[in-house]
Amino acid sequence: MATVVTSTRFTDEYQLYEELGKGAFSVVRRCVKKSTSQEYAAKIINTKKLSARDKRFSGLCLVSLHINIRKRGHCYRNTRLLLFAAVLSSLSFSHCISQILESISHIHQHDIVHRDLKPENLLLASKMKGAAVKLADFGLAIEVQGDQQAWFGFAGTPGYLSPEVLRKDPYGKPVDIWACGVILYILLVGYPPFWDEDQHKLYQQIKAGAYDFPSPEWDTVTPEAKNLINQMLTINPAKRITADQALKHPWVCQRSTVASMMHRQETVECLRKFNARRKLKGAILTTMLVSRNFSGNCNLCPSSLFSARKQEIIKMTEQLIEAINNGDFEAYTRICDPGLTSFEPEALGNLVEGMDFHKFYFENLLSKNSKPVHTTILNPHVHLIGEDAACIAYIRLTQFIDGQGRPRSCQSEETRVWHRRDAKWLNVHFHCSGSPAAPLQ
Repeated sequence: MATVVTSTRFTDEYQLYEELGKGAFSVVRRCVKKSTSQEYAAKIINTKKLSARDKRFSGLCLVSLHINIRKRGHCYRNTRLLLFAAVLSSLSFSHCISQILESISHIHQHDIVHRDLKPENLLLASKMKGAAVKLADFGLAIEVQGDQQAWFGFAGTPGYLSPEVLRKDPYGKPVDIWACGVILYILLVGYPPFWDEDQHKLYQQIKAGAYDFPSPEWDTVTPEAKNLINQMLTINPAKRITADQALKHPWVCQRSTVASMMHRQETVECLRKFNARRKLKGAILTTMLVSRNFSGNCNLCPSSLFSARKQEIIKMTEQLIEAINNGDFEAYTRICDPGLTSFEPEALGNLVEGMDFHKFYFENLLSKNSKPVHTTILNPHVHLIGEDAACIAYIRLTQFIDGQGRPRSCQSEETRVWHRRDAKWLNVHFHCSGSPAAPLQ
């Protein structure tokens, strides 16, 4: 169980080191626990930049602490496989969902809606069997007035969005229950109830509630588990089961007699296949970087190679940006993985996979731009992840001449994840915030 320490300062227990990344209101730095020499990533938030509403909400979150809501402590962020490998029987799944529902019930009692429930936002308190599951990442959470339904904006992760959010209808606490139903479905068979490579088709499936329980995966799942999923994935939010009601469902509260004890190793295998189909290697690497606990026993590069490899990553990043500035799509494709994933302003907040999205800009804008473009990489921070992966975070300052012949500058904060294959570094994931990644005017 995570521990909360209120009598000591953070710096009394941890030594802060170099910066790993930064955002508008926070910075992530490497830190080491003094008593154990264990390495972690610490996110430091500048509260002076927070709005009054942010501060009020932060205070509310501190007041409404719960045993299954993450506090400062030693938790382990899950990729899906870690969570699913830890709970392989239907009985364990019932216990896992029970803990998630208790967390949801608690925040709903305090009129908080999470809005981004998914396996990636669930933490294991330890790596031990039966470890407590913690609810984390309240970055998209909102306050509501009781059972108020209102339009709070489009927020969440595509596969876990509820029909009412997709319809842009007023919504509230039931959106968390819908997401919990998706999680339960995935827990039991290893793939989601709604999936399509085409996001528009995915959203159509969700709005229609078009899911089923196909053979053979669902043949061994109990009728009670399916019934709970059906009540969670009810299209009408007014008729959807609540967290408190779900905690009283037989599959949850009578798990010793109702939930099957069947070992579900096939669930993990299905999940592996599903993740392979999605090919989100870059996004997974990014999640590992940002949220992992850095092990004090991991094999670090020798110091003589450490600096050289960092410089190699910086050089590769400079070459990639040069290819963009020159409108050289061929050079760009040689440096990027064919399945490159990216979050960038041009994609309007959507995760883009593959090269076609970028090819459009090369063919229709960048290659036709005869005006000079100069880019400077500021404050590059490289973190090596083992022998064959690395992440670089930096500020990209671009100077260019606009359509009226005036000198202009734009700035963006960027993160790139690199993976080495056959002695060659490839960019597998890219994240940009701020201005567009390239001058578009």
